[in-house]
Amino acid sequence: PLSTEQVGDRILQTFAPPFQLGPQEVFVSTSIGIAIYPTDSDNSGALLQNADAAMYQAKNKRKSAYVRYAPEMKDVSHERLQIESKLRRALDLNEFELHFQPIVETLSGRLVGAEALIRWNSPSMGLVMPDKFIPLAEETGLIIPIGEWVIGKACAAAREWEETTSLQLSIAVNVSPRQFRDPGFVDIVRQALEIHQLSPDCLELEITEHLILDNTIETADILQQLDTMGVRLSVDDFGTGYSALSYLKSYPFDTLKIDKSFIRDIMAEEGDAALVKAIINMAHSLSLEVIAEGVEEPEQNLFLQEHHCDYSQGYFYNRPVSNTDFLEWVR
Repeated sequence: PLSTEQVGDRILQTFAPPFQLGPQEVFVSTSIGIAIYPTDSDNSGALLQNADAAMYQAKNKRKSAYVRYAPEMKDVSHERLQIESKLRRALDLNEFELHFQPIVETLSGRLVGAEALIRWNSPSMGLVMPDKFIPLAEETGLIIPIGEWVIGKACAAAREWEETTSLQLSIAVNVSPRQFRDPGFVDIVRQALEIHQLSPDCLELEITEHLILDNTIETADILQQLDTMGVRLSVDDFGTGYSALSYLKSYPFDTLKIDKSFIRDIMAEEGDAALVKAIINMAHSLSLEVIAEGVEEPEQNLFLQEHHCDYSQGYFYNRPVSNTDFLEWVR
């Protein structure tokens, strides 16, 4: 009914202006799910569940929005609840594993490291990819213990590679916004390096642009602490966010990762090719190294060599594989 949509609009408008917290302006996005009695249910518990299902549809729009409940959302809500309850037990039941995708020096093809990518081996659901469960882990806070597990396992793997191959390879780990803002995050990184006796410059933390655009004193402080520790810092998926260039100057980054969506079309789209060239030149002028992800074709590799992209990763070299298969590939 119109009246509920008017209420939804009024709530969204109320939250549209920024809130002033001391000297800081804070913007809040709002997700609203609407379920109506008795059309959507005549039971209060089911009504709340339906409103909750609609709210998650609103959240998926990634901006302030309201969504009215529809019956097909019930399946999505049910699946989400199932995944959440299994996810809560997955760590204790040892259902996670890391896969590793090599990162090579573009010009020589020399192996320099790998990116650690989490996979969930669920007995009932099979192999679950991160895009299916990481957003849920973020919302529920489970990303904190899962993220700690990933950093520990990644450091252990890099140490094992050094002992078995005599190569000092770097390990890159994605850091989610919720994990990064956890008060214990810096200590988790420090402890993982100490426990596994890994040199800090062998660990590279990949941080999304969206997180960096949250230009707070806390963000700057955490990045500074990690930099002082000697950990390498990389901007992940560069070019897909707002790409505010000022943060590249003011934060201690070492590397930019060009998102695979740009690499995919560099041979077909002049605009993408020009953009990739511009990102490489800009990064080098700021003394940053560049990694291209999603390299799949020999022609893409040749383009990146010609334009002095420092490092590459993608199926052209190898897909993400288990630690055993990664070591076999290295051999």
